[in-house]
Amino acid sequence: MDGGAEQLETNYTAKLTPVTEGEWAGWFCYPGGDPFEDHAGPFYWTKDAEGRPRCAFRAERKHMNGGGFLHGGCVMTFADFALFVIARDAIAGTPTVTATFNCELVGTAGVGALVECTGEVVKAGRSMVFVRGLIENGGEPIMSFSSVLKKTTPRRG
Repeated sequence: MDGGAEQLETNYTAKLTPVTEGEWAGWFCYPGGDPFEDHAGPFYWTKDAEGRPRCAFRAERKHMNGGGFLHGGCVMTFADFALFVIARDAIAGTPTVTATFNCELVGTAGVGALVECTGEVVKAGRSMVFVRGLIENGGEPIMSFSSVLKKTTPRRG
């Protein structure tokens, strides 16, 4: 979820929505918050028993590459979604963008796999938030990543 309310002329905003039925009942999503993530997902998040954010999605055919494995670009898009969930408290509603993103793709998943992400804020500064995470499939790593999120302010005319 890059940016804030001013991010597009159409004024997309992220509205936290609880899921009330199906596999993701009790989880949350952000429909309409980011057009690309809406198209690439759906992605969901909740908090685990210790109160840490946990993000997930169910891999579908549309998430696969030509070889039939989870597409690296999909995994990176999911990680970008997860960054903002992991840093949610540190951002506290401030418009924020992804400034840097580093990753290592070390595994994959197939159609039907539950793809999950956990992570942590390494440091939250006044204008930058440092985050790292791990994406897994059945306890096996798919991708590790780190990122810096930059808090922004609206530009004047």
